[in-house]
Formats: sequence, C-alpha cells, structure tokens
Amino acid sequence: MNELVLTLGWLGIYAPMALGAGASAIGCSIAGMASIGAMTETEGGYGRFVGVSAFPSTMVIYGIVIMFTLNRDVTPENAGGLFGIGILSGIALMFCGIWQGRACAAAINATKEKPEIFGLALAPAAIIEGFGVFAFVFALVISAGIS
Repeated sequence: MNELVLTLGWLGIYAPMALGAGASAIGCSIAGMASIGAMTETEGGYGRFVGVSAFPSTMVIYGIVIMFTLNRDVTPENAGGLFGIGILSGIALMFCGIWQGRACAAAINATKEKPEIFGLALAPAAIIEGFGVFAFVFALVISAGIS
C-alpha cells in the first residue's frame, strides 16, 4: 500500500508539467490551425495571428513552476497532498490551455473578417488565462503547507 501512496505522490509532482504541456500543445495547435486558415484568406496581419496562436503556451510554464514547487522527498505523510495539488492543478491547466486555444481560434476567425475588433476579440482568451493563473497561484500557496 505504501508503494501506491508514494507512486501517487510522485505522479502528483510531475502531473502539472505533463498536463500543462499537453494542454499547451493542443491549444496552440487549435489556434495555429485557425491562424493558417486566416492567412490564406487575408492579405496581411499574419504576425498577430501567429502571436495569438501562441497564447496557450503559458500553461506549460505554469505547470513547470508548480512541478518545481512540489518537488520534494515523497513520504506517506505528504504523498496525498502532492497528488491532490498536482493532479487537480494539472487538470485545471489542461482545460484552460485547450479552451484558450479554442477562444484564440475564434478571435482569429473573427479578426480576419473584421480587423478592427482584434483587441476586443482577445478578451475571452485573456479571461481563460486568468483562470490558469488562479490555478497556478492557488497551487503555489497551498503547496507551502505540505511538509
């Protein structure tokens, strides 16, 4: 039983990075596909399409920082906390990255038709980024209480 508990603790340490990386890859690919499509339909503004498609990449950065914050010796006493914080923050980052990619794709699609709404079209993606930041900060604060 102790081996399972310790394994879950180690899984919790590395889950935020792994789930954040997967989310960033998926989110950037969703937005990137929209960016490529928009480039075929417009005469300019390619740089901002590419820039917007990179927004979801922040989730892997948050995951890496959480991983380093959780990195410590795993014991039966702290394994549950490491697992809970790591898995749950990783899942939150995963959803944020994927849905932020979808919001960025929508912003790109809207901007290609109406370039003047570019900044406003990014608001949903920025709101989702805020949720990722909340998960990041909460994971950092809560992890301070784990021995």
